[in-house]
Amino acid sequence: MSGTEVNLNEMLKIRRDKLNHLMEDGKNPYLIEKFDYTHHSTSIKENFEELDGQKVAVAGRIMSRRGHGKVSFIDIQDEEGRIQIFAKQDLLGEEEYKDVSVLDIGDIIGVNGEVFKTKSGEISIRAEKVLLLSKSLQILPEKWHGLKDQDLRYRQRYVDMIVNPEVKETFILRTKIIKAVREFLDERGFLEVETPILSTIAGGANARPFVTHHNALDIDMYLRIANELYLKRLIVGGFEKVYEMGRMFRNEGMSPKHNPEFTNVELYQAYVDYEEMMRLTEELFAYVAEKTLGTKIINYQGTELDLTPPWRRLDMEEAVKEYAGVDFSAINTDEEALKVAKEKGIEIKPGMTRGHIISELFEEFCEQHLVQPTFVTGHPVEISPLAKKDPKDPRKTHRFEAFINTWEIANAFSELNDPIDQKQRFLDQLKQRELGDDEAHVMDTDFVNALEVGLPPTGGLGIGIDRMIILLTDQPSIRDVILFPTMKPVGEEE
Repeated sequence: MSGTEVNLNEMLKIRRDKLNHLMEDGKNPYLIEKFDYTHHSTSIKENFEELDGQKVAVAGRIMSRRGHGKVSFIDIQDEEGRIQIFAKQDLLGEEEYKDVSVLDIGDIIGVNGEVFKTKSGEISIRAEKVLLLSKSLQILPEKWHGLKDQDLRYRQRYVDMIVNPEVKETFILRTKIIKAVREFLDERGFLEVETPILSTIAGGANARPFVTHHNALDIDMYLRIANELYLKRLIVGGFEKVYEMGRMFRNEGMSPKHNPEFTNVELYQAYVDYEEMMRLTEELFAYVAEKTLGTKIINYQGTELDLTPPWRRLDMEEAVKEYAGVDFSAINTDEEALKVAKEKGIEIKPGMTRGHIISELFEEFCEQHLVQPTFVTGHPVEISPLAKKDPKDPRKTHRFEAFINTWEIANAFSELNDPIDQKQRFLDQLKQRELGDDEAHVMDTDFVNALEVGLPPTGGLGIGIDRMIILLTDQPSIRDVILFPTMKPVGEEE
């Protein structure tokens, strides 16, 4: 055991010994159930002229302390910030000051006292009573740096927020962003609804689901990968504008842009098309940025991004022509497309068609160039099983993906409402599953039945809320905007 470990263990033992002494003296802090505070630190500082000389009660965690004989200076941190406590034996009494002198960094205290300003000009509270509300038995770190500590920050977010208060600001802004999204939709007449998280079919997106088991029914069930098919059932049932904000679950890899559980908003509007969804998307992003940041022009990791509508429109085949140098207007067969794919180094998988190869080339060569907000349209029908076909070119669909900072940030369709076509596309997806694509859609006969009842022309849109928040809070990773991101168990390498 190293000297550092010995010292740490000794410090931890000292803290527990202090707690034992308190309990022996009948001063168990964990028996205290409440403390009536009157102010937070920032409000005292901002209203000093009014509060100078007034009695206040504050509560917070000790972040630093300095002692000079019979006088102690203690900095406490509450929800809003920090404030200095001036504790003097003459004012507190010898017994209570003795308790104050053995407090540790990390302890949570309540303080009653008078607001004043020290000779050095620092707004402080002259303590008249100090009460230990919770004893900290751990040592707070002084600094958090390096990759190893970054992982620990995610695992112990509670410590991260104590030591790095600016982290709390990110999550306060996250809440404001989510609230602004809801405001935007509510003001436009959308109804917020709730749909199942557990289902017997994982549909609505191409993704691997998490599987669980329902004991009473003795059947496997799936955590939802999307809520699309349920929301469209509600349009069939007579609602004209619905949305749901909630968690989705995809059993896939993790990266700075991916977490297995993430927040998504999906919305559907009857009697409109994907063009209307484009307008709604760019207006939504502009509204949320203006509402939460006061500007439509944001800076993400040194890159300026202009969210002001209208955004650029780009056909997928045109993007492939521009960035990959392949003109698919002259490539009409799967065989020709496969030849090009091999030349471009694309991995060939069973069942790949011209449409799949356009999509692969787009991902490989084009996405990296889509920094400013861009709507990519004209997706091949093979990768868009829930979107209407383009009447001018049935190989394409009326679908778009929105990209910002090279990331897909939204996905939308003119929703397929032809039950015969939809059933056939589900059958085509089943063939893809048989060829090894475990992300392909399964058959949802009840959804086909809903379409047979009748779905009006409908526009649908899904937005990755976490990615929106990453951009608007200027954070490098999705883990920085999720309070408790998915992590491997302690002891396993990340």
